Amino acid sequence: MELDSVDRGILNMIQTGFPICHAPYAEIGAQVGVSEDEAFTRVKAMRDGGVIRRIGASFDSRGLGWTSTLCAMKVPADKIDEVAKVVSRYPHVTHNYERNHEYNLWFTVIAPDEEAIAQIHREIERDSGFGPVRNMPMIKKFKIKVDFKFKDKKEEGE
Repeated sequence: MELDSVDRGILNMIQTGFPICHAPYAEIGAQVGVSEDEAFTRVKAMRDGGVIRRIGASFDSRGLGWTSTLCAMKVPADKIDEVAKVVSRYPHVTHNYERNHEYNLWFTVIAPDEEAIAQIHREIERDSGFGPVRNMPMIKKFKIKVDFKFKDKKEEGE
């Protein structure tokens, strides 16, 4: 999908500044110089085009009394997409991605407690036919904020 300067402006804004108000797309549009309808249409197009994966809040699972863990599996390369779909069925999974590693499918799980996480792992192993799911709970928290800054092609020197 080719992004223009308005799309880039929207992406820069909504990564960590999605407006929490009665008419968020009107606010987004006002900030990038388009109408509410056009802002919504552009965000939807970027979502449908795979540029935007999700729009939603990020919560501190520990602050809510929940627990999270990083997980990894060894999956045959020709089965990655199939197993990733099994993993992604769980609303508890926040990230799911392939890595160039012996453990090549990685994902995070957030759940109310360790038993719920263990149950999700067992179900993934059963439904995917692969396992075990390697469980790597957080020992020390490191929070890194990542915003991707989208520049106009003119700014990039193109």
